[in-house]
Amino acid sequence: MYRASTEFASFSVHGKTALVTGAGSGINYSFAKMLLERNCNVLFADLSLRPEAQALVEQYSTNDGTKARAVFVKTDVVQWPDLDNAFNIADKEFGGADIVCPGAGVYEPHWSNFWHPPGTEKSKDSAKPQDGIGHYAALDINLTHPIRCSQLAISRWLNPDPSAPHMKATPSNPKRIVHISSVAGQTPGFCTPIYQASKHAISGLIRSLAPLDSLGIRVNGVAPGVIKTPLWTEHPEKLKMLDTNIDAWVEPEEVADAMLRCCEDKQVVGGWVLEVLKGATRNVEWQNDPGPTAPGADASNRATTIAEVYQWLAEPGWGVPKEK
Repeated sequence: MYRASTEFASFSVHGKTALVTGAGSGINYSFAKMLLERNCNVLFADLSLRPEAQALVEQYSTNDGTKARAVFVKTDVVQWPDLDNAFNIADKEFGGADIVCPGAGVYEPHWSNFWHPPGTEKSKDSAKPQDGIGHYAALDINLTHPIRCSQLAISRWLNPDPSAPHMKATPSNPKRIVHISSVAGQTPGFCTPIYQASKHAISGLIRSLAPLDSLGIRVNGVAPGVIKTPLWTEHPEKLKMLDTNIDAWVEPEEVADAMLRCCEDKQVVGGWVLEVLKGATRNVEWQNDPGPTAPGADASNRATTIAEVYQWLAEPGWGVPKEK
């Protein structure tokens, strides 16, 4: 894999600004909280805020120059104009974003799932979209939105507004993109093939953008295991995969700490994907990697969801669209 030899200036989140999609909950909320506590402004770009995120934004809403500031902008990450707007608000409120985390994502829910094809009863993915172009919501959220966010960030850092020269990325003025992959990006997953595909793709994107190091833009990501966030804890269909007597949760703060390392740690270089399991963080090699092995890497009861998939496949007319 490419490794830049460029010598970089040190990077601290202190005094910087981060644009974080999906910051209204889960891992991205924990990362946003960590950044704010380290005097880094945060633009929360999400559809809505959970109560804890709302309280955090209110806590850091004061614009008196004494501490970091938080701003929420309602953002549907599958709508490209919404992404443009989030970047524009970051420019307006903070003079631009030095750190971009396209963190919003979904685990393969029943409404956008390979085993519930477009147009079938449980799917929100239409077999006959109005524009004639098919979409899988899970891929629009997990893959297309991070790709587009990366392009928007790189464009701004290479071509900053003349009034914001501090936004020009160089090795002496570096910028950061932090993606969220998953251990699913290393493994197969019969029950969640679209999710697995999206995370394999995100890890590939991170590694492919490694040469941007030479321009002062470091692209990294984290690959968490099973995280104790609402994405799991509030979805019974996912919790049944877990055996709480055996399986370990990875805490969102552990992932946020690895995301901070992606920003600040000089030992982390462009293209690294930091696997985050229970009490264990490491770079995932792109060749001949042994795969995730530490606690928190998997759920023990996946056989129950595999059996569920086979039940769906046995139903008469599986995959036949119900749409008129």
